[in-house]
Amino acid sequence: MDLLDKFDATTALRDSLPFTKADPFTVVMDEIISETEAMIGGRHTILAGTNNYMGMTFNQEAIKAAKDALDKFGTGTTGSRVLNGTYGGHKALEATIADFYGMDHCMVFSTGYQANLGLISALGGKDDYIIIDADSHASIYDGCTMSNATIVRFKHNDVAHMEKRLKRIPEGANKLLVVEGMYSMLGDAAPLKELLEVGKKYGCMTLVDEAHSMGFCGEKGRGIAEELDVEHLVDFFVGTFSKSVGTVGGFAVSNHPKFDVLRYVSRPYIFTASLPPSVVASATAAIKAISRSGNRRAHLWENARSLHAGLKKAGFNLCTETAESPIIAVHLPDPMMGTKFWEQLLMEGVYVNMAAPPATPAGMFLMRVSVCAQHTSDQINEIIKRFITTAEKVGLTLNP
Repeated sequence: MDLLDKFDATTALRDSLPFTKADPFTVVMDEIISETEAMIGGRHTILAGTNNYMGMTFNQEAIKAAKDALDKFGTGTTGSRVLNGTYGGHKALEATIADFYGMDHCMVFSTGYQANLGLISALGGKDDYIIIDADSHASIYDGCTMSNATIVRFKHNDVAHMEKRLKRIPEGANKLLVVEGMYSMLGDAAPLKELLEVGKKYGCMTLVDEAHSMGFCGEKGRGIAEELDVEHLVDFFVGTFSKSVGTVGGFAVSNHPKFDVLRYVSRPYIFTASLPPSVVASATAAIKAISRSGNRRAHLWENARSLHAGLKKAGFNLCTETAESPIIAVHLPDPMMGTKFWEQLLMEGVYVNMAAPPATPAGMFLMRVSVCAQHTSDQINEIIKRFITTAEKVGLTLNP
């Protein structure tokens, strides 16, 4: 018996998919031309499958800050935050994020995944309960498992079901409610106000992951909680730099007076090398730019609504009735059609994400399309046009 034998079914499924010209598991970005264009396999391609929502990867202030830090501090810290891995830039970044959220405390992690892993695993314990949406990100599930707390799942975005589950938890038990502001596969927003109000009613501490809503939701771009004016109901925010901020890393912010003790008990924070100074500097500059990017946020939403409306009018089966985010999920009937559609769309010069179980809910097979604030109206129209052409070439029947 080989330890990898348990993955034979996964290997067989992948091998059964009819890829002939390209494979989403091995796509290489040969050249990044701009926030919205790349060369892939020698083909000029519109990027419609990144998380670069606010188009910060080529922000000139962020690039300059990264170059300056690289020259001054070198390529990396070679240590964790509790050893030699805290530079002045790390503290400045934490101060910038705390100010951005109007909160007292901030911890920066090396990835957004580790931010969830580190915070949830530290907050939960073996006698505690963590209540999560069934469609939560893998990092949330892994944080719960690492915490050794009892995991209580509720149906996706179902407030009534969540309350039903909360009623069964022993009175007086410590409880942490963890939800995402926006979900990355379907692009749907959580009913955050209702979820948080019910959570508080049953004595939960609350954690909101704003990874896919930071940057463009709310007046200042802090996320869904700001947009709905419920930040006062949130004890901990978690976010990432790998989406709207345009680099890599993660963070947690809070007003809790004991927050800093998490630096000494969060294993993913203690035992991971800290972010390189150049990344820290670019993230700081990008967050400052986001805070004053109201026009860019408005254009991003315009792009999202235009793309959603255009694909819906063409007859594609979309997973949300309206554009709730820059993520537009197109539901395809089965893996075979999904495979052919993704491959042909890439041949037409549009890159999107092919999303399949277990990343997607309820066994759905999706084309996950995402827009950027820097997409032009012509590019949005071209994406719609090439979706229609692809459907014709692969024989996908569109809704009338």
